[in-house]
Amino acid sequence: MKYAIVIPDGCADEPQATLGGKTPLQAAFKPHMDRIARTGVVGRTNNVPATLTPASDVATLSLFGYDPLKVYTGRAPLEAAAMGVHLGSNDWAIRCNLVTVEEGAMRDFTAGHISSAEGKVLLDALQHAQGGPIHIDEPMHLAAELEFRPGVSYRNLLAYRSADPAPFTDETKTQPPHDIPDRPIADYLPRGPGGWLLQRLMLASRDVFADHPINQARRTRGQRPATQVWLWGQGRAPQLQPFADRYGKRGAIISGVDLVRGVGILLGWKRIDVAGVTDYLDNDYASQGRAAVAALQDHDLVCAHIEAPDEASHEGHVDAKVKALEEIDRHIVGPLLEALPAYGAWRILVSPDHRTPVRTRAHAHGAVPFALAGTGITAMGQPAYDEVVAEASDWVFDHGHELMPQVLR
Repeated sequence: MKYAIVIPDGCADEPQATLGGKTPLQAAFKPHMDRIARTGVVGRTNNVPATLTPASDVATLSLFGYDPLKVYTGRAPLEAAAMGVHLGSNDWAIRCNLVTVEEGAMRDFTAGHISSAEGKVLLDALQHAQGGPIHIDEPMHLAAELEFRPGVSYRNLLAYRSADPAPFTDETKTQPPHDIPDRPIADYLPRGPGGWLLQRLMLASRDVFADHPINQARRTRGQRPATQVWLWGQGRAPQLQPFADRYGKRGAIISGVDLVRGVGILLGWKRIDVAGVTDYLDNDYASQGRAAVAALQDHDLVCAHIEAPDEASHEGHVDAKVKALEEIDRHIVGPLLEALPAYGAWRILVSPDHRTPVRTRAHAHGAVPFALAGTGITAMGQPAYDEVVAEASDWVFDHGHELMPQVLR
């Protein structure tokens, strides 16, 4: 049997006054998703346990059939896998956002969606100023190596390497910058074991970036500068059973986001990079759809993850979220629905990872709607794929990782 998974990141939302009281999913013209609903089932799944932060790392692990309470060690280690960064037994990976902080508030967690080329120059400057071997005696003795690794746009990585145990523990608390738009950062700085080191590095980055030519040029063009790095999502390398061993299926992942690629890589899936597939609203949906269809030939399961709906929510743009959903339906879901029956037995799942309400511009806990159709799935007579239909459904998975076994059975 062939399987396709489409993840419109963060698409689950609330009714919007500007949409006549409809959610973006309800307002979007999405005939292919609605066809999945009519010919299959719509339900809801809770991918983020209450004790964990609602984000794509935890939620994606759940959606792929792994209990995050047992396997999750942090966001950054997943991204490290996508970047080819190996972590030793005492090493930690830490997410390193380029952000814009003005008047003490988080004005832009993307630094104006800074380009990867610009970000690399800034990370190289930070590596020169703060990276390499460090020796600290106060407030505790540390001997380690710091590696600032450029990633995609504002998403970068810090690797902390040492032969000795790191100062961080599971009690170290950090805050995703995308969840604190326009809020004072003083209330959300790293705390707990090792928090002082993360704060020190964040503060030092301000001096490195303040008059950097990259930021001078961005200001001249009217673009937001990267005023500092924001460190968060720390963790050690997770131990994940390969998907093929756990579920007996060979998978492939197509995404513009290192985090999601990293999860796939750690599960043993093939990472497929496609020109034009991005982590933003400029995503080339048609190219991603064609790549997903082609990947079905050589894989049992193909997953297409699309970041655009989540980015639209973070920016508070309802219309952009609706448009992204329509593009996903037309260029990705539609072609997959057309291609799958040629393989005989097939199934397709459409589900976001987590909720991202436009109202708050931040990730949120709570169940998300899914739609599942294909061979062996009995239609439940549901009219459409949206939050309202899902709320009335008897198909409920309070533990999100329990959905995948049902999809694959």
